[in-house]
Amino acid sequence: NINHSNCGAALQFTPAQMASLSPSEKDVLWNERHRSNFENYSLTLQSKRVPIGVQAAYTSSSHGFTATRANRRRSAQSIRAMLLEVDTVEDLMNSPLSEFITLAVNECIYSGPQITPVCQDVSPAFLNAKTGISREDNPGWHEAMSGDEAPQYWEAAKKEIATLEAINAWDVVNISSVPKGQRILKSLWTFKRKRSPSGVIKKWKGRLTARGDMQVEGVDFNEVWAPVCSWSTVRMMFTLQMVLGLASSSADVTCAFLHAPIDDEEVYLEMPRGFEQPGKCLKLKKSLYGLRQSRPRNFFLYLAHRMEECKMRQSKHDPCLFIGDKVIAVCYVDDLLFWAKDPKDITELMVELRKKGLDLEKEDDCAGFLGVDVKVLESDENGRATKIELTQSGLIDRIIENLGLNSANVKHTSSKCEPLTRDDDGEPCQEDFNVAAVVGQLLYLAGHTRPDLAYSVNCVARYMFCPKRSHELALKQIGTYLKATRCKGMIITPSDNILSIEAFPDADLGGLYGHERGDDPACVKSRTGFVILAANCPILWKSQLQSKTALSTMEAEISALAHCCKELFPLIDLAKSFAEHFKLEPVESTMSVTIHEDNAAALILGNTLPPGYTPRSKFFHLETIWFREEIARRGINLVKVDTKDQLGDIFTKGLTQVTFEYLRKKLLGW
Repeated sequence: NINHSNCGAALQFTPAQMASLSPSEKDVLWNERHRSNFENYSLTLQSKRVPIGVQAAYTSSSHGFTATRANRRRSAQSIRAMLLEVDTVEDLMNSPLSEFITLAVNECIYSGPQITPVCQDVSPAFLNAKTGISREDNPGWHEAMSGDEAPQYWEAAKKEIATLEAINAWDVVNISSVPKGQRILKSLWTFKRKRSPSGVIKKWKGRLTARGDMQVEGVDFNEVWAPVCSWSTVRMMFTLQMVLGLASSSADVTCAFLHAPIDDEEVYLEMPRGFEQPGKCLKLKKSLYGLRQSRPRNFFLYLAHRMEECKMRQSKHDPCLFIGDKVIAVCYVDDLLFWAKDPKDITELMVELRKKGLDLEKEDDCAGFLGVDVKVLESDENGRATKIELTQSGLIDRIIENLGLNSANVKHTSSKCEPLTRDDDGEPCQEDFNVAAVVGQLLYLAGHTRPDLAYSVNCVARYMFCPKRSHELALKQIGTYLKATRCKGMIITPSDNILSIEAFPDADLGGLYGHERGDDPACVKSRTGFVILAANCPILWKSQLQSKTALSTMEAEISALAHCCKELFPLIDLAKSFAEHFKLEPVESTMSVTIHEDNAAALILGNTLPPGYTPRSKFFHLETIWFREEIARRGINLVKVDTKDQLGDIFTKGLTQVTFEYLRKKLLGW
């Protein structure tokens, strides 16, 4: 208990401890005798008003809720139901909500079409009401503070304020002191129920954000971009971890974007809801989430500088990869992964980074990184993992639920054998789910742990903003396939040589020709598909239409080979840098790179030294010189592979169940 005699101990409190202080303890610390030591905790120590919904939750019996809360919950559900029934502006104006929309429009001087103010001024929660993506996991203020989990969300909000005040993110100033003409941005609370990859609730998160949409580009901000590591780097590190028996750990940077100060402009923010003080506002000293000034670039530069101070060198092959004498680190915005032979080296680096000002929150090993669950299937006698599986069953469950397939029959392939077309004259959409939102989830799944979905998802993604009934059915086919393979993922069983790299490029010449409309330029495009393996583990894969029109099978295959080489050569360099770091000698004699090609003409041209060419490639061979030179210089083997063993085939076309399952077994291990 904090009192006047021991209040000095609170100077060492964490933000969570400050947020959990009782009202009487807050009075002690905000007393005139001690206030000067806790000026930066102004909002935390002066806020004693608890939202009504939270009070009701604290006082409600364990057997049920009060009638008032039950009525409030039913009212919220009826409003959400009305929102889900609104498809067009006309439907909106005929719905029970039209009364409020009309008032909003009529109170401003506006004579344009109704759709403009509706799209610009209606709450973003309404505009996103039909997405159906994790709606319950991302409540607004009213939902969070009046729902069953109001106490958890209120504690998360208090912890967020205390965390921001601990890093001195703002000064509380009088509104009258704000310069004339200076905009005071609105603040916004966002809440999230964070889950593990399996879907189990891990914690409740509150985030105070600024309405960055009120800022003007070129006036309030300039560059906005987020550097992230390539997942091919992460998968290669997972493979190295198993081959070399490395220790791993993950960490999260608390309030990552807030580490970078605001130096070049003044930004004012209204008081956060639940912590208001009359006549006051916040003058920001650090970037806040939602601000354009909180661009990830500022944080990344800050992180890179701190890494450099700890003697972690930035890799030239991946800007988010940092290599030290004993530790390798990878950052994905504010999530970090560490690998080392000795776990003590990871701990020492984390301690040093914290001393440099980087507020790291250490977590367990790499399991659960960015929603990917890492399961150890087999281990050797020393406890070193020899087989792991990367899965995203929680995401798969949400996809199945969003598609409404909980009771549907399963399918054994992710697509039909016939190609998916634009279908301009087809039936309109009939389902309630948002196609673009579900495709976004599928792209994340296919790009991380399920390469068997790459072809089918890429086909649907081409039409996600102009979908027809046929595209909905294609999505449901993917969903029913996922239902049959819900607990499956990518099984990684590496060989002993991380420097053994294999590539399987393939192409499908004019796959849409004869199926798509003849006046559509895409109908004659060929499709590129390839996968690159390191130590017999999938590292990188792709399925997409080629940008140019190939005139022959040979040209389509050469284009696929060129695209594959663009990804292959940097991976070779990355593998060499890892080998040199871990002293896997000798690198030159151990490195083995093979490209498997099933087209004889492409094989001949690929093995022909520049500037030579074959008679039928004379009109495009100049664009192949660069990768043919690299193949010769790097000593890469370009060999023939039987079509039935061409792993790239699963990325270029719809396959029969037998062929699909055969290639999936070779690729994913199941």
